[in-house]
Amino acid sequence: MSTRICLLNLPYAPRFGRSARWQETGREESLYYPLWLAYAAAVLEQNFEIKLVDTPALGWGAETTLKYFEKEYFDLTVIETSYPSLKSDLLLADKIKSVTGSKILVSGPPASVMDEWILNNSQADFVARYEYDYTVKELVEVLQKNKPITSVKGIAFKKDGRIIRTPNRPFTTSKDLDRIPFVSSVYKQHLNIRSYFLSSSLHPEVQIFTGRGCPFQCTFCLWPQTFTGRTVRYRSVKNVVDELEYIRSELPFVREVVFEDDTFSIDKKRVQAICNEIIRRKIDVTWNCQVRASLDYETMKLMKKAGCRLVIVGFESGDECILKNIKKGITLHEIKKFSQSAKKAGLLVHADFIFGLPGETRKSIEKTRKLIKEIKPDILQISVATPYPGTEFYEWAKSYGYLAIQEDSFNSYLDEKGHQRCIVSYPGLSSEEIVQAVDETLKSYYMSLNYIPVIFRQIFRRNWLDESKRLLKAGLSFTSRYLSP
Repeated sequence: MSTRICLLNLPYAPRFGRSARWQETGREESLYYPLWLAYAAAVLEQNFEIKLVDTPALGWGAETTLKYFEKEYFDLTVIETSYPSLKSDLLLADKIKSVTGSKILVSGPPASVMDEWILNNSQADFVARYEYDYTVKELVEVLQKNKPITSVKGIAFKKDGRIIRTPNRPFTTSKDLDRIPFVSSVYKQHLNIRSYFLSSSLHPEVQIFTGRGCPFQCTFCLWPQTFTGRTVRYRSVKNVVDELEYIRSELPFVREVVFEDDTFSIDKKRVQAICNEIIRRKIDVTWNCQVRASLDYETMKLMKKAGCRLVIVGFESGDECILKNIKKGITLHEIKKFSQSAKKAGLLVHADFIFGLPGETRKSIEKTRKLIKEIKPDILQISVATPYPGTEFYEWAKSYGYLAIQEDSFNSYLDEKGHQRCIVSYPGLSSEEIVQAVDETLKSYYMSLNYIPVIFRQIFRRNWLDESKRLLKAGLSFTSRYLSP
């Protein structure tokens, strides 16, 4: 009898994205793919019978999810959790286990940092630390052959009331990544691609990784510190472009491909090689990616020629001291030069800023506002600084007494509407002031007459109709959130 595995993205709140860099819900214009579950599905379905169930996309709540498990049997259910949803996820996973008897494996950033806590506060059978696609595959093989579970690296489990933690699994290699089937084929088989959308991307879109890991030392960034690691591994240029060709052939209705790498532009020569291969094969594809502010004009110009539409860049702050505090490794001069070069190359700029980072003051917030007005990004995103356990930022905030929550109050990360809540408070700058500064800055930028030319710059482009639809949807969401009584 074959082993049946369910990779389950649990319900929590509408449009909640566990795979997102900043985990927030309540945003009408975004719904992330269950990225890591989908990559695990790609690895597993080569050898096992699997189901990938994404309840946020299906609109299921806890009750509907439990009814599904009353009808379906799985030997193993893999869930991915996040800090905001952790307690809710474990509670529902326990109910699924009681209904079906399925073994439960918990994954995601919290699993890497607090595997013992999870095992002591739930009925989970296994916890997988860091990347888990190959971990789950090996675990299932060991369970099938009735071999010692301790031979599986990267997991924790309970035996006779005692927690056993195996050594960490080495991170995937470039060869490992090339062996994983295209995640876009998993989307095609298991998900409704039209259900997913991002505020900055043309719809429908697909999200893929061309590499994993990030070598930079940003103290606040969750994923490299708790999940993918600092060592960079790349898929081969051929493998990446082959997937783009697959998407164009098998998913012709897709309007944009999103490269979800933490930093796509780390290796400039590789970026250029991918672009040149796209051009050589004459693949008509629109794509966007996350880059560093150190990226040069010539590379951006080549990216534009190869179909790049937009670059997403973390500027974080307009204050040099804060950039140093968070080990960002960029300067205000680079930020300004990058913005000019991107526009000159014909690329749209999605600028990410964060309010509430170490050293934030009312004065530093004003510096950031001044920078925003100067560079005029096409899309502006401002997040509330959130110190997640496992990050250097969290340890810093905890050591100085700046955390405004109890250590295990994970449900405090979001407010009752699903928006990010500020959980740090500094002398002279309260958590309430930080949230207010985010809201006021976004409203003043998007509602200014100076933003009208920026809108026209986005519309008068090759995909003008799709851009118009995206802008309309984002505008309605913004209006609903910030201008509704």
